[in-house]
Amino acid sequence: MASTRKIWVSLMLVRLAQGMTHMGKGTMTLNPFHSDRQLMCPAAVAGLITICYAFLDANNCVLNNRQHYLIYSMALAIQPRLLITLVEDETDPDKLKQVNVSVRVGQAVDVVAQAGKPKTITGFQTHTTPVLMAYGERAELANEEC
Repeated sequence: MASTRKIWVSLMLVRLAQGMTHMGKGTMTLNPFHSDRQLMCPAAVAGLITICYAFLDANNCVLNNRQHYLIYSMALAIQPRLLITLVEDETDPDKLKQVNVSVRVGQAVDVVAQAGKPKTITGFQTHTTPVLMAYGERAELANEEC
């Protein structure tokens, strides 16, 4: 009986790890920060702290099928990594339609207290939206005519 439980626990942990690794086929991330990593979402932090606390004593909390629902608190910190540009549909104002726009994606640069209008990214590449962005990257419009 004990060996069956060990196999079940290992299988559950492997499935959880695979789910986190391939979250949204790579289009989602677990990150409590947003808006160029300047604002922190308290609900997302609470969800991540709940997961950390639940796995401190995993055998008596999460893995014993009594409080397995605590794993769902991880969903509070899930955020998309995609940049998609949308405009209002002319035919139906209640709907949005996707527009392909050229954007520059590069490493974010801190431009606080710099004079003028400095570039906010460095080492950029020009792409057409939708764009998948990595951690630490920032995007800006390639042309301002949108």
